[in-house]
Amino acid sequence: PRVRQHKAFIGGDDFKSGQTKMKSALVDFLINAGIKLTSIASYNHLGNNDGKNLSSQKQFRSKEISKSNVVDDMVAANKILYAEDEHPDHTVVIKYMPAVGDNKRALDEYYAEIFMGGHQTISLFNICEDSLLASPLIIDLVLIAEMMTRISWKSDEAAEYKGFHSVLSVLSYMLKAPLTPPGTPVVNSLTKQRSALTNIFRACVGLQPESEMTLEHKLF
Repeated sequence: PRVRQHKAFIGGDDFKSGQTKMKSALVDFLINAGIKLTSIASYNHLGNNDGKNLSSQKQFRSKEISKSNVVDDMVAANKILYAEDEHPDHTVVIKYMPAVGDNKRALDEYYAEIFMGGHQTISLFNICEDSLLASPLIIDLVLIAEMMTRISWKSDEAAEYKGFHSVLSVLSYMLKAPLTPPGTPVVNSLTKQRSALTNIFRACVGLQPESEMTLEHKLF
């Protein structure tokens, strides 16, 4: 591919700034807590240029897919809560409302099964200046991608150092639809994405990966 010929990086599509970032964090928490989500409904309206572009059905379909796929790997990873190919009902609605400008409204409802056949509903209402959430992510993405051009590594057995794959999956922390090298699983869990970034940078300065075991405080 041309990106490899030029030793450039690609990471994926669509910045993960507001509603989707909250969704990836909350879904990860709920499923890990043993709460089985059965439906997720996400509604947005906004009036900036992003909202105008998304009034096109073709553009909206791309956004709908990226917003919906963000929970897939977390659901698939829990074989106790979900059977093979089972997943929550998930719908995404985006409407163009010029009057609200950049002040995006995002409403989410999470419906879940809990103990003894009970149910839980979580509703979120978020108002944010969409562009101001996305702009720092652009800066972070450029800085991290540039930093990765400076890092090379090798195993004990390898003769030469080499750089990261052109499909730079560590950028997934900032993207709704991350790309991964062929044969590599897609990870959408916000916690795991951040941990990967943190531990790569720790390795660069000679530190061990972060671990939450803290055995030094638990063993006697």
